[in-house]
Amino acid sequence: MGRFSRAAVAASLTSAVGAASNATSLADVCTVSNIQAALPSNGTLLGIDLIPSAVTASVVYNATTGGGMTTTTSTTSTTYNYCNATVTYTHTGKGDEVVLKIVFPEPSTFKNRYYVAGGGGFSLSSDATGGLAYGAVGAATSAGYDAFDQSYDEVVLYGNGSINWDATYMFSYQALGEMTKVSKEVTKGFYGLSSDTKVYTYYEGCSDGGREGMSQVQRWGEEYDGVIAGAPAFRFAQQQVHHVFPATVEHTMGYYAPPCALEKIVNATIAACDPLDGRTDGVISRTDLCMLNFNLSSIIGESYYCAAETSTSLGFGFSKVKRQAAAGSSSRYQPAQNGTVTAEDVAVAQAVYDGLHNSAGQRAYLSWQIGSDLSDADGVWDNSTSSWSLSIPSTGGEYVTKFVQLLNIDNLENLDNVTYDTLVDWMSIGYFRYLDSLQTTLPDLTPFQSSGGKMIHYHGESDPSIPAASSVHYWQSVKSIMYGNLSDSEALDALNDWYQFYLIPGAAHCGSNTLQPGPYPQDKMQTIIDWVENGIKPSRLNATVSSGTYEGEVQKLCQWPKRPLWQSNSTSFDCVDDNASIESWTYTFPAFKVPIY
Repeated sequence: MGRFSRAAVAASLTSAVGAASNATSLADVCTVSNIQAALPSNGTLLGIDLIPSAVTASVVYNATTGGGMTTTTSTTSTTYNYCNATVTYTHTGKGDEVVLKIVFPEPSTFKNRYYVAGGGGFSLSSDATGGLAYGAVGAATSAGYDAFDQSYDEVVLYGNGSINWDATYMFSYQALGEMTKVSKEVTKGFYGLSSDTKVYTYYEGCSDGGREGMSQVQRWGEEYDGVIAGAPAFRFAQQQVHHVFPATVEHTMGYYAPPCALEKIVNATIAACDPLDGRTDGVISRTDLCMLNFNLSSIIGESYYCAAETSTSLGFGFSKVKRQAAAGSSSRYQPAQNGTVTAEDVAVAQAVYDGLHNSAGQRAYLSWQIGSDLSDADGVWDNSTSSWSLSIPSTGGEYVTKFVQLLNIDNLENLDNVTYDTLVDWMSIGYFRYLDSLQTTLPDLTPFQSSGGKMIHYHGESDPSIPAASSVHYWQSVKSIMYGNLSDSEALDALNDWYQFYLIPGAAHCGSNTLQPGPYPQDKMQTIIDWVENGIKPSRLNATVSSGTYEGEVQKLCQWPKRPLWQSNSTSFDCVDDNASIESWTYTFPAFKVPIY
């Protein structure tokens, strides 16, 4: 998609939107015939044939919805009027059907924007109302496998040994890209805009929604103007098998640490490392300083106690802050626990934080930052033996069974004969099998950059699901591939003009952290809109503390690779360069013979 000057955009908006949007009622445009007339002619979008007879349209008044990702925790009750429509297409010569839900704001509130919301876990978003808060058209797609009602992991196999490649590519990147191309064309016709009118196109998502956003930047970059990608679940093979790693550590050691002991280790680490960043506020703002200066063995002998509880284990894309059931989650009973941290408990935690290495000692993958929750290592209580025993998070176990072993089984039953080398092999199989689909790590983003796209990429530094270093490694890959011929300062300047990355101190997975009362960004969409539409390039990212002593404080997060350093317990911090810090976040993976971006 071409770029237009601000003056041309303003003129287009005045003539087209002013005439069509302000003078036309919602009921006038929300008709089947208007949407049918707005469909691009077959042959316009190669490989996509629209089905006019399948169009539906209905007016919705005073709906409390459309908050978008940034306001999902808001208590406001804004209502919206909109057109709820469906558009169906087939891939030329294939005989399939893909249904799009498209939500059009009433003409008087439309701001020439189109918005895509990311999903989570193995699901694409089924809600098309997220753009209403921004005066944007929104959409959702069935992806050809009824993604409104089924998650991708339910359909990835036709049967044992048979991969559903159509669903795989659609889930990986194709469905959202096609949805965006079709919906934007329909949007112009719906509002009576000229074909060359600029429709600002935004994406926002976290977890697999973050990966989906990266898939769009990598595969459909010229279609998007602004992208917000949080904690992306890319590098899918390594990321998903990594969820099995903590259980494998305990299985290999023949020792299952009491969950309360692991919780004590995490909380003691937070308390010890909190002051290293210059302010004691319950937050490790510098996990790198913690890793470089704190020894977990100092916790040995400290006492712990946890009351009996029934809890929900981590599902794909969820942290302790979100304890509701998720895909791949399960409930478990834990008896009261009372004891002292042992050397074995610390050995488990240290091995997990050190990350996966093969039997030759070569690193295979990065791991969670020190001080992150260790729930993936939690065992299950065996009443028959009154001891802790193996628990394999289905987050990773299902990936191994369905995506690697190609068996229609929801989780690994055991880890018999599984070694660290086995995990590396599983990662390698998944890497090569899904390199062009689920991995989502293409580092050359030239189409997105050259078309004027802007991206904010963020990650909770204490994320216990997707390691924060995963995002750092991808950012480093993009910088190296796209600007490897420039000096470091020149490369940073060039990259920051369109791609900015932020670590969120203390934050968990796609949200704040009950263990660390740190900040979390609330106005990301306004930031990206200002950058795209008004040329206001951010240098730092606003984030608000939602609990604890400093509740309500707005912190301006440092843009990577600068790191925060508080000024002697004051209310402000500097963004500093720290070579030792950067080195601690930098990884190579010699266990693989191919580049891991």
